[in-house]
Amino acid sequence: MAKDRDDSLSQLSGGLGSFLRKCLFSILSVGPLPNHIAFIMDGNRRYAKKHNMAEGAGHKAGYLALMKTLCYCYELGVKYATVYAFSIENFKRRPEEVQSLMNLMLEKIEELLREESIVDQYGIRIYFIGNLNLLSEPVRVAAEKAMAATAINTKTVLLICVAYTSYDEILHAIQESCKIKRNEIEERNVSKVSNGVTEGAEEVDEIHGVIMHNVQRYCENSSNKLQVLNTSRVYDSVTGDKKKNVVVDAVGGSCKMKWDEAASRACNDLIEGVEESMKNQWVLPPIKLLDVEKHMYMSVAPEPDILIRTSGETRLSNFLLWQTTNCPLYSPTALWPELGLWHLVWAVLNFQRSYQYFEKKKKQL
Repeated sequence: MAKDRDDSLSQLSGGLGSFLRKCLFSILSVGPLPNHIAFIMDGNRRYAKKHNMAEGAGHKAGYLALMKTLCYCYELGVKYATVYAFSIENFKRRPEEVQSLMNLMLEKIEELLREESIVDQYGIRIYFIGNLNLLSEPVRVAAEKAMAATAINTKTVLLICVAYTSYDEILHAIQESCKIKRNEIEERNVSKVSNGVTEGAEEVDEIHGVIMHNVQRYCENSSNKLQVLNTSRVYDSVTGDKKKNVVVDAVGGSCKMKWDEAASRACNDLIEGVEESMKNQWVLPPIKLLDVEKHMYMSVAPEPDILIRTSGETRLSNFLLWQTTNCPLYSPTALWPELGLWHLVWAVLNFQRSYQYFEKKKKQL
Protein backbone atom coordinates (compact mmCIF):
# COMPACT_ATOMS: atom_id res chain seq x y z
CA MET A 1 0.00 0.00 0.00
CA ALA A 2 2.77 2.41 0.99
CA LYS A 3 4.71 1.50 -2.15
CA ASP A 4 1.72 2.28 -4.37
CA ARG A 5 1.34 5.63 -2.63
CA ASP A 6 5.02 6.46 -3.16
CA ASP A 7 4.74 5.53 -6.85
CA SER A 8 1.69 7.74 -7.26
CA LEU A 9 3.45 10.67 -5.60
CA SER A 10 6.50 10.12 -7.78
CA GLN A 11 4.40 10.13 -10.95
CA LEU A 12 2.53 13.24 -9.77
CA SER A 13 5.71 15.13 -8.98
CA GLY A 14 7.23 14.00 -12.28
CA GLY A 15 4.18 15.13 -14.22
CA LEU A 16 4.09 18.44 -12.36
CA GLY A 17 7.80 19.00 -13.02
CA SER A 18 7.31 18.30 -16.72
CA PHE A 19 4.39 20.74 -16.85
CA LEU A 20 6.37 23.48 -15.09
CA ARG A 21 9.31 22.98 -17.46
CA LYS A 22 7.01 23.36 -20.46
CA CYS A 23 5.66 26.60 -19.02
CA LEU A 24 9.18 27.88 -18.33
CA PHE A 25 10.47 26.90 -21.77
CA SER A 26 7.46 28.56 -23.40
CA ILE A 27 8.43 31.81 -21.71
CA LEU A 28 12.06 31.46 -22.80
CA SER A 29 11.01 30.73 -26.39
CA VAL A 30 9.65 34.28 -26.68
CA GLY A 31 13.29 35.33 -27.15
CA PRO A 32 15.99 33.81 -29.38
CA LEU A 33 16.92 30.26 -28.45
CA PRO A 34 20.34 28.64 -28.92
CA ASN A 35 20.59 26.09 -31.70
CA HIS A 36 23.76 24.48 -30.35
CA ILE A 37 25.04 24.17 -26.77
CA ALA A 38 28.45 22.67 -25.95
CA PHE A 39 29.43 21.31 -22.53
CA ILE A 40 32.76 20.72 -20.82
CA MET A 41 31.75 18.18 -18.18
CA ASP A 42 34.20 19.17 -15.45
CA GLY A 43 34.17 18.01 -11.84
CA ASN A 44 33.22 14.32 -11.87
CA ARG A 45 36.24 13.21 -9.84
CA ARG A 46 35.89 16.11 -7.41
CA TYR A 47 32.23 15.24 -6.97
CA ALA A 48 33.14 11.67 -6.02
CA LYS A 49 35.78 12.89 -3.58
CA LYS A 50 33.39 15.45 -2.10
CA HIS A 51 30.79 12.76 -1.37
CA ASN A 52 33.28 10.03 -0.37
CA MET A 53 32.28 7.87 -3.32
CA ALA A 54 34.29 5.06 -4.87
CA GLU A 55 36.58 5.78 -7.81
CA GLY A 56 34.55 5.91 -11.02
CA ALA A 57 31.29 6.64 -9.22
CA GLY A 58 31.64 10.33 -10.05
CA HIS A 59 31.64 9.60 -13.77
CA LYS A 60 28.53 7.42 -13.42
CA ALA A 61 26.81 10.29 -11.62
CA GLY A 62 28.05 12.55 -14.42
CA TYR A 63 26.38 10.31 -17.01
CA LEU A 64 23.03 10.65 -15.21
CA ALA A 65 23.52 14.43 -15.19
CA LEU A 66 24.23 14.31 -18.92
CA MET A 67 20.99 12.42 -19.67
CA LYS A 68 19.00 14.89 -17.60
CA THR A 69 20.66 17.91 -19.22
CA LEU A 70 20.11 16.55 -22.73
CA CYS A 71 16.41 16.12 -21.98
CA TYR A 72 16.23 19.75 -20.89
CA CYS A 73 18.05 20.91 -24.02
CA TYR A 74 15.89 18.98 -26.46
CA GLU A 75 12.67 19.97 -24.66
CA LEU A 76 13.75 23.59 -24.91
CA GLY A 77 14.24 23.25 -28.66
CA VAL A 78 18.03 23.02 -28.86
CA LYS A 79 18.88 20.80 -31.83
CA TYR A 80 22.63 20.27 -31.32
CA ALA A 81 24.38 19.34 -28.07
CA THR A 82 28.13 18.67 -27.88
CA VAL A 83 29.89 17.15 -24.87
CA TYR A 84 33.62 16.90 -24.15
CA ALA A 85 33.76 13.31 -22.95
CA PHE A 86 37.44 12.37 -23.24
CA SER A 87 40.47 14.42 -24.29
CA ILE A 88 43.56 13.01 -25.98
CA GLU A 89 45.39 14.40 -22.94
CA ASN A 90 43.33 12.08 -20.70
CA PHE A 91 45.24 9.11 -22.10
CA LYS A 92 48.12 10.32 -19.90
CA ARG A 93 46.18 9.43 -16.76
CA ARG A 94 46.83 6.20 -14.85
CA PRO A 95 46.19 3.16 -17.10
CA GLU A 96 43.66 1.79 -14.59
CA GLU A 97 41.63 5.00 -14.70
CA VAL A 98 41.77 5.18 -18.51
CA GLN A 99 40.59 1.57 -18.80
CA SER A 100 37.80 2.22 -16.31
CA LEU A 101 36.60 5.18 -18.38
CA MET A 102 36.76 3.14 -21.59
CA ASN A 103 34.68 0.40 -19.95
CA LEU A 104 32.15 2.96 -18.74
CA MET A 105 31.99 4.52 -22.19
CA LEU A 106 31.39 1.13 -23.79
CA GLU A 107 28.63 0.37 -21.30
CA LYS A 108 26.86 3.70 -21.84
CA ILE A 109 27.09 3.51 -25.65
CA GLU A 110 25.31 0.15 -25.55
CA GLU A 111 22.76 1.61 -23.14
CA LEU A 112 22.01 4.47 -25.53
CA LEU A 113 21.15 1.99 -28.28
CA ARG A 114 18.56 0.11 -26.26
CA GLU A 115 14.90 0.57 -27.08
CA GLU A 116 13.04 3.29 -25.19
CA SER A 117 16.30 5.11 -24.49
CA ILE A 118 16.71 8.87 -24.76
CA VAL A 119 17.91 8.33 -28.34
CA ASP A 120 14.54 6.94 -29.42
CA GLN A 121 12.60 9.39 -27.27
CA TYR A 122 14.10 12.49 -28.91
CA GLY A 123 15.17 11.08 -32.29
CA ILE A 124 18.86 11.72 -31.62
CA ARG A 125 21.56 11.24 -34.21
CA ILE A 126 24.89 10.47 -32.54
CA TYR A 127 28.30 11.54 -33.81
CA PHE A 128 31.57 10.59 -32.15
CA ILE A 129 34.00 13.42 -32.82
CA GLY A 130 37.77 13.02 -32.65
CA ASN A 131 40.62 10.71 -33.58
CA LEU A 132 38.70 7.46 -33.07
CA ASN A 133 41.75 5.37 -34.03
CA LEU A 134 43.18 6.19 -30.60
CA LEU A 135 40.31 4.40 -28.84
CA SER A 136 40.43 0.76 -27.83
CA GLU A 137 38.94 -1.45 -30.51
CA PRO A 138 35.75 -2.43 -28.59
CA VAL A 139 34.94 1.24 -27.89
CA ARG A 140 35.72 2.31 -31.46
CA VAL A 141 33.53 -0.46 -32.90
CA ALA A 142 30.70 0.44 -30.51
CA ALA A 143 31.00 4.12 -31.47
CA GLU A 144 30.84 3.30 -35.18
CA LYS A 145 27.86 1.03 -34.56
CA ALA A 146 26.03 3.81 -32.67
CA MET A 147 26.66 6.32 -35.47
CA ALA A 148 25.39 3.87 -38.09
CA ALA A 149 22.33 2.88 -36.03
CA THR A 150 21.24 6.51 -35.50
CA ALA A 151 22.13 7.82 -38.96
CA ILE A 152 18.45 7.99 -39.98
CA ASN A 153 17.51 10.25 -37.04
CA THR A 154 17.15 13.91 -37.95
CA LYS A 155 15.26 15.54 -35.09
CA THR A 156 18.16 16.25 -32.73
CA VAL A 157 21.93 15.68 -32.71
CA LEU A 158 24.37 14.63 -29.99
CA LEU A 159 28.09 15.10 -30.67
CA ILE A 160 30.38 13.23 -28.27
CA CYS A 161 34.00 14.41 -28.41
CA VAL A 162 36.30 11.49 -27.52
CA ALA A 163 40.03 11.22 -28.17
CA TYR A 164 39.68 14.87 -29.12
CA THR A 165 41.63 18.12 -28.87
CA SER A 166 41.30 21.21 -31.03
CA TYR A 167 44.97 21.03 -31.98
CA ASP A 168 44.46 17.53 -33.36
CA GLU A 169 41.28 18.60 -35.16
CA ILE A 170 42.96 21.60 -36.84
CA LEU A 171 46.02 19.55 -37.83
CA HIS A 172 43.77 16.84 -39.27
CA ALA A 173 41.79 19.41 -41.29
CA ILE A 174 44.94 20.97 -42.78
CA GLN A 175 46.41 17.57 -43.66
CA GLU A 176 43.18 16.50 -45.35
CA SER A 177 42.99 19.80 -47.27
CA CYS A 178 46.55 19.36 -48.56
CA LYS A 179 45.83 15.75 -49.51
CA ILE A 180 42.78 16.79 -51.52
CA LYS A 181 44.70 19.53 -53.33
CA ARG A 182 47.55 17.16 -54.14
CA ASN A 183 45.14 14.52 -55.44
CA GLU A 184 43.45 17.12 -57.66
CA ILE A 185 46.78 18.06 -59.24
CA GLU A 186 47.76 14.43 -59.80
CA GLU A 187 44.37 13.59 -61.34
CA ARG A 188 44.61 16.61 -63.63
CA ASN A 189 48.08 15.61 -64.80
CA VAL A 190 47.05 11.98 -65.36
CA SER A 191 44.05 13.20 -67.35
CA LYS A 192 46.28 15.34 -69.57
CA VAL A 193 48.65 12.45 -70.25
CA SER A 194 45.88 9.91 -70.92
CA ASN A 195 44.13 12.28 -73.32
CA GLY A 196 47.17 12.88 -75.52
CA VAL A 197 50.08 10.50 -75.02
CA THR A 198 51.41 10.86 -78.58
CA GLU A 199 51.16 14.62 -78.60
CA GLY A 200 52.81 14.75 -75.23
CA ALA A 201 55.78 12.66 -76.43
CA GLU A 202 56.27 14.84 -79.50
CA GLU A 203 56.05 17.94 -77.35
CA VAL A 204 58.71 16.59 -75.00
CA ASP A 205 61.10 15.84 -77.91
CA GLU A 206 60.58 19.27 -79.40
CA ILE A 207 61.15 21.04 -76.11
CA HIS A 208 64.24 18.92 -75.43
CA GLY A 209 65.75 20.18 -78.69
CA VAL A 210 64.91 23.80 -77.99
CA ILE A 211 66.34 23.59 -74.48
CA MET A 212 69.54 22.01 -75.83
CA HIS A 213 69.91 24.87 -78.26
CA ASN A 214 69.29 27.52 -75.61
CA VAL A 215 71.60 25.89 -73.08
CA GLN A 216 74.41 25.61 -75.61
CA ARG A 217 74.08 29.27 -76.49
CA TYR A 218 73.95 30.16 -72.82
CA CYS A 219 77.01 28.11 -71.91
CA GLU A 220 79.00 29.43 -74.84
CA ASN A 221 78.44 32.90 -73.50
CA SER A 222 77.96 32.66 -69.74
CA SER A 223 77.32 36.38 -69.43
CA ASN A 224 74.11 36.11 -71.47
CA LYS A 225 71.67 35.52 -68.62
CA LEU A 226 68.62 36.22 -70.74
CA GLN A 227 68.74 32.72 -72.22
CA VAL A 228 67.22 31.39 -68.99
CA LEU A 229 64.01 33.20 -69.82
CA ASN A 230 63.76 31.47 -73.19
CA THR A 231 64.25 28.07 -71.58
CA SER A 232 61.71 28.68 -68.79
CA ARG A 233 59.04 29.77 -71.29
CA VAL A 234 59.46 26.60 -73.32
CA TYR A 235 59.27 23.99 -70.56
CA ASP A 236 56.36 25.74 -68.86
CA SER A 237 53.70 23.54 -70.52
CA VAL A 238 55.33 20.17 -69.76
CA THR A 239 54.01 18.22 -66.80
CA GLY A 240 55.63 16.88 -63.62
CA ASP A 241 58.51 14.42 -63.90
CA LYS A 242 58.62 14.76 -67.70
CA LYS A 243 59.44 18.43 -67.33
CA LYS A 244 62.26 17.76 -64.92
CA ASN A 245 63.72 14.93 -67.00
CA VAL A 246 63.70 17.05 -70.17
CA VAL A 247 65.42 19.97 -68.51
CA VAL A 248 67.99 17.98 -66.56
CA ASP A 249 68.81 15.74 -69.54
CA ALA A 250 69.24 18.72 -71.84
CA VAL A 251 71.34 20.74 -69.44
CA GLY A 252 73.31 17.75 -68.24
CA GLY A 253 74.03 16.63 -71.84
CA SER A 254 75.29 20.05 -72.75
CA CYS A 255 77.52 20.28 -69.74
CA LYS A 256 79.22 17.00 -70.58
CA MET A 257 80.78 18.77 -73.58
CA LYS A 258 84.35 19.90 -73.09
CA TRP A 259 83.83 23.57 -72.48
CA ASP A 260 85.98 25.71 -70.30
CA GLU A 261 85.47 25.99 -66.56
CA ALA A 262 83.41 29.18 -66.79
CA ALA A 263 80.94 27.56 -69.17
CA SER A 264 80.54 24.56 -66.88
CA ARG A 265 79.80 26.82 -63.95
CA ALA A 266 77.23 28.63 -66.08
CA CYS A 267 75.53 25.31 -66.87
CA ASN A 268 75.41 24.40 -63.19
CA ASP A 269 73.85 27.77 -62.43
CA LEU A 270 71.24 27.11 -65.10
CA ILE A 271 70.38 23.68 -63.65
CA GLU A 272 69.87 25.19 -60.19
CA GLY A 273 67.78 28.00 -61.59
CA VAL A 274 65.57 25.62 -63.59
CA GLU A 275 65.02 23.29 -60.66
CA GLU A 276 64.23 26.17 -58.30
CA SER A 277 61.78 27.57 -60.84
CA MET A 278 60.10 24.17 -61.12
CA LYS A 279 59.75 23.95 -57.33
CA ASN A 280 58.03 27.31 -57.26
CA GLN A 281 55.71 26.40 -60.11
CA TRP A 282 54.59 23.03 -58.70
CA VAL A 283 53.69 24.00 -55.16
CA LEU A 284 50.16 23.14 -54.03
CA PRO A 285 47.43 25.71 -54.66
CA PRO A 286 46.76 27.87 -51.59
CA ILE A 287 44.63 26.28 -48.87
CA LYS A 288 41.59 28.45 -48.20
CA LEU A 289 39.66 28.92 -44.97
CA LEU A 290 36.67 27.02 -46.36
CA ASP A 291 38.93 24.07 -47.25
CA VAL A 292 40.04 23.76 -43.64
CA GLU A 293 36.57 24.20 -42.17
CA LYS A 294 35.16 21.58 -44.52
CA HIS A 295 37.53 18.96 -43.11
CA MET A 296 37.03 19.74 -39.43
CA TYR A 297 35.66 16.92 -37.28
CA MET A 298 32.94 19.36 -36.19
CA SER A 299 31.90 20.29 -39.73
CA VAL A 300 28.74 18.19 -39.22
CA ALA A 301 27.29 20.86 -36.90
CA PRO A 302 27.01 24.66 -36.77
CA GLU A 303 29.20 26.61 -34.35
CA PRO A 304 28.02 26.54 -30.71
CA ASP A 305 25.86 29.38 -29.42
CA ILE A 306 26.73 28.71 -25.77
CA LEU A 307 29.67 26.94 -24.13
CA ILE A 308 29.05 25.74 -20.57
CA ARG A 309 31.91 24.59 -18.37
CA THR A 310 31.06 23.46 -14.87
CA SER A 311 33.07 23.69 -11.60
CA GLY A 312 33.77 27.41 -12.04
CA GLU A 313 36.67 26.93 -14.46
CA THR A 314 37.01 29.37 -17.36
CA ARG A 315 39.66 27.47 -19.35
CA LEU A 316 38.67 25.92 -22.69
CA SER A 317 41.15 23.04 -22.25
CA ASN A 318 41.79 22.63 -25.98
CA PHE A 319 38.08 22.22 -26.75
CA LEU A 320 36.42 23.74 -29.86
CA LEU A 321 39.01 26.53 -30.09
CA TRP A 322 38.25 27.01 -33.79
CA GLN A 323 34.45 27.08 -33.36
CA THR A 324 34.01 29.30 -30.28
CA THR A 325 35.35 32.64 -31.51
CA ASN A 326 31.99 34.32 -30.95
CA CYS A 327 30.52 32.01 -28.34
CA PRO A 328 29.76 33.17 -24.78
CA LEU A 329 31.20 31.04 -21.96
CA TYR A 330 29.02 30.30 -18.95
CA SER A 331 30.88 28.81 -16.00
CA PRO A 332 28.73 27.90 -12.97
CA THR A 333 30.52 26.82 -9.78
CA ALA A 334 28.48 23.60 -9.66
CA LEU A 335 30.36 20.41 -10.41
CA TRP A 336 29.10 18.56 -13.48
CA PRO A 337 26.91 16.00 -11.61
CA GLU A 338 25.35 18.94 -9.76
CA LEU A 339 24.29 20.79 -12.91
CA GLY A 340 20.55 21.43 -12.85
CA LEU A 341 17.71 23.00 -14.80
CA TRP A 342 18.26 26.48 -13.41
CA HIS A 343 21.88 26.54 -14.54
CA LEU A 344 20.71 25.86 -18.09
CA VAL A 345 17.97 28.49 -17.83
CA TRP A 346 20.45 31.08 -16.61
CA ALA A 347 22.83 30.28 -19.47
CA VAL A 348 20.01 30.76 -21.99
CA LEU A 349 18.99 34.08 -20.40
CA ASN A 350 22.59 35.32 -20.66
CA PHE A 351 22.63 34.19 -24.29
CA GLN A 352 19.44 36.14 -25.03
CA ARG A 353 20.79 39.24 -23.31
CA SER A 354 23.96 39.29 -25.47
CA TYR A 355 22.34 37.86 -28.62
CA GLN A 356 22.36 41.08 -30.67
CA TYR A 357 26.01 41.76 -29.84
CA PHE A 358 27.22 38.33 -30.96
CA GLU A 359 25.05 38.37 -34.08
CA LYS A 360 26.64 41.67 -35.05
CA LYS A 361 30.12 40.19 -34.54
CA LYS A 362 29.26 37.19 -36.70
CA LYS A 363 28.03 39.40 -39.54
CA GLN A 364 31.25 41.42 -39.39
CA LEU A 365 33.27 38.24 -39.79
